[in-house]
Amino acid sequence: MTYNSEFFIGDRKISAESPTYFIADIAANHDGDLDRAKMLIKLAKEAGADCAKFQHFKANAIVSAVGFDTMGSQVSHQAKWKKSVSEIYDQYHTRREWTDELVRTANEVGIDFMTTPYDLEAVEMFKDIVPAFKVGSGDITFRQSFMKMAESGKPILLATGASTMDEVVEVVEMITAVNPNLCLLQCNTNYTGSLDNFNYVNLRVITTFLAKWPGLIVGFSDHTPGHSAVLGAVSLGARVVEKHFTDDNSREGPDHSFALNPVTWAAMVEGVRELEAALGDGVKRIEENETETVVIQRRSLRLTRDMNAGEILQPTDLEALRPCPNGAVSPMHSEAIEGRTLGVSKKKGAEILWTDLS
Repeated sequence: MTYNSEFFIGDRKISAESPTYFIADIAANHDGDLDRAKMLIKLAKEAGADCAKFQHFKANAIVSAVGFDTMGSQVSHQAKWKKSVSEIYDQYHTRREWTDELVRTANEVGIDFMTTPYDLEAVEMFKDIVPAFKVGSGDITFRQSFMKMAESGKPILLATGASTMDEVVEVVEMITAVNPNLCLLQCNTNYTGSLDNFNYVNLRVITTFLAKWPGLIVGFSDHTPGHSAVLGAVSLGARVVEKHFTDDNSREGPDHSFALNPVTWAAMVEGVRELEAALGDGVKRIEENETETVVIQRRSLRLTRDMNAGEILQPTDLEALRPCPNGAVSPMHSEAIEGRTLGVSKKKGAEILWTDLS
């Protein structure tokens, strides 16, 4: 098994040292309207997204009407839907005939166009169009689909919500056997938008992934409110972040309520960029912006009385007070200068410089 510690999505390098790559998942939030889809692409770019992602499925190729009818009732986030699962999927699917216009719009505004394909026909259709493929969490067991994506040679973003570590290991081994460009996305697949979901998002899985596969690109596909979980994910090593995107959280539809809007998306990007700057490189040092404070906040040894050249320094002649100019003796070295001869005359309160000692 081999995997790359860096790869490109379009013109963007994805690596541990690169800025976080933001995917705005427009998904069903176009509400079946091409003009809305194009508008959302533009808004996503303006809000700071690197990628506008859609989901391509056909109702009869992703869900079984009989299967869901047999369940008796709709559960989880689907319980709020006013139509059947099949009807919702049919109503909100991204029309494949929109593709040329969506890609053109993305290119015009300078944002990557991506999709999550939910059937083999869609994988085939988009393999020469998208710069990378996203595998939805629910399709982590749909081997025929994710392997077809992997064999395209495009980078694979694999969401791992509602799966076990054993399942993830198995799929990682399968994908990397044919494609080294893989990003693992930690994810929780509860889309209710409940604050309780913070108890289940389990961000430390990101560190588990990195421990299991050192150097592998990891990311976070998030459905919790706001962006606090995103900040945590980035601090733990996520380099790709995906969240749903809408223009209006009050609109009716399956994905609007828990999505970020242009204002909250921009706030997320700004927060992450600040965090990235704050994380630094891990090397402990006196920073450039501390060159003055290191002087005014540290203590140096100073004289408690006027002294003449040739006098011997005694403990009672010294006290530790701020500031500590460059070259001054630190209290850390008080014992080293006690009993030394002062080479120059100095006034009470003056700092002792190493060059003052004979």
